[in-house]
Amino acid sequence: MNSKHAPRRIFPKVSTMPRPQTEAAQYLDMYKLTVEKTRLQKELEYIDERRQRLCDRLAELEQATEGLNAQATSMRQPTQASKAARPQSAHFAPTANVYLPERAASAPDDYNTLMLDY
Repeated sequence: MNSKHAPRRIFPKVSTMPRPQTEAAQYLDMYKLTVEKTRLQKELEYIDERRQRLCDRLAELEQATEGLNAQATSMRQPTQASKAARPQSAHFAPTANVYLPERAASAPDDYNTLMLDY
C-alpha cells in the first residue's frame, strides 16, 4: 500500500562559498539592506504610535487618580453643615454588644462516636 504524501517544499541549497564580487551581488546586498531599513522604519513608527497611546493612557490614569483623591479629601473633611447636624458626643466606634452562647458545663450524653480505619 502506497501512502501519498503532500509534496514537500524544496529549500535552496546553502552554499558556504562567498558570492563572486559582481555588480549583481552588490545590487542584491543593496536590496537586502533597503528591505531591512524599511522594516526597521515601520517598526519604529509602530513603537512611536504605541508609546503615544501609552502616554495618553498614563495621562488619563493620572487625571482619574487626582479626581478620586480630591473626592476622598472632600469626604475626609466634613462640611460646616454636617458639623452642625452631628452631635459632639458621636463616636465612630461600634456600640453593639456581643453575647456568647451559653455552654453546658459537661458534655451531653447523646454523642455517637464512629471510628473509621483507613
